[in-house]
Parts: sequence; C-alpha cells; structure tokens
Amino acid sequence: MIHSVLIFNNAGLPRLTKFYSPLQVSTQQLLRKIFSLVCSRPTGLCNFLDAPDLTELLGSKGDGEEVRVVYRNYATLYFVFVVDGAESELGILDLIQVFVESLDKAFENVCELDLVFHFDEVHHILTEVIQGGLVLETNVEEIASAVQDKTRARKASYAAANPLSLGGGGPGSRGPTLNTPIGWLTERITGVGAR
Repeated sequence: MIHSVLIFNNAGLPRLTKFYSPLQVSTQQLLRKIFSLVCSRPTGLCNFLDAPDLTELLGSKGDGEEVRVVYRNYATLYFVFVVDGAESELGILDLIQVFVESLDKAFENVCELDLVFHFDEVHHILTEVIQGGLVLETNVEEIASAVQDKTRARKASYAAANPLSLGGGGPGSRGPTLNTPIGWLTERITGVGAR
C-alpha cells in the first residue's frame, strides 16, 4: 500500500502532501523527518531506503510491516512515495515517472510554480493515478484524457451555473440573443441596434 505521496522543493517546503493512512504525529513533524532522510542522501545511492522509524509515525498496525521511502529528484523537486513492504521499489519508481510525465503533459514542462498555483489540477492528476493508496492507472494518455474530461466538465458546470458567464452555449450562458451588461449599455447610449 502507498501510505503517502509528497513533493518537496530543495528547501524542504512541501508542495504536495497526500496521506492514505492515518498519522500518529503531527504532519509537520513527519514531513521534516521524511525530507531529512531524503535530502541527506548522496546522489550516487539508490532512490529507495528502509525507514523503520517511520512505522510508528504512520500509525501502522504493528504487524512488523516495513515502511520504505521511494523518491526521485527532478531538478528542484523531490517526488517522495512512502510505501509498505508489499510494494515493489522499482514499480514505485516507474509510478513516479508516470506521475511526472502526466504532470508534464498537463502543464508542459512542469515546474514548482505549476504545483503551487494549480494545486487542484495536480490533485486531480494524482487521483487519476492513485486512490486509497492503490494504483489505478499507469497509462499517461488515459490519465491525460481523464483529466481533460474532468476539466471540460468543470468548466461546463461553471458556465451553466453562472448566468453572467460568456460562451458555453449551455442553459444560463449568454448566447447570441443575450448581451453582456456593458454591451447592452453601449447599445442604449449609442443607439446601435435600437428599434
């Protein structure tokens, strides 16, 4: 099971935190502990490590399950997955790659600012990949298609619910017969379109 998905910048500031299991300590304490484990490792070492001291912090059931930290460093961002012993480390590294490719597809060369200003879309992408700590989809094209469908549906819902929205053509949107308030006022002042 995947216990958490985290993204940190080089300074240790979390840019995405998603936990799939209950915590026994404060989130900040856990984040500091995980980042200190990851950032202190030299670049030549492998990208996964056992973290037995995280077991009690994550609220494991005490059945001797191992907790592993699998991470990947891309430019200024650390993508960190905390998993149990049932998950394959290489499979999780591949999943990190799929997640980053999906972010790249959505944001065209993703950077830290995309994660900060478009956090809702980042969470949509993560939800398409992982739900409840289990992997749902690993095909980047399917993930991108699902995210685009959700975005289209959200925009259509907004346009239908907002009577002042322009375009969309749905109920409640301003079609060719309805004009904007400024357009209506301009017509009345200039006499254009007067009967």
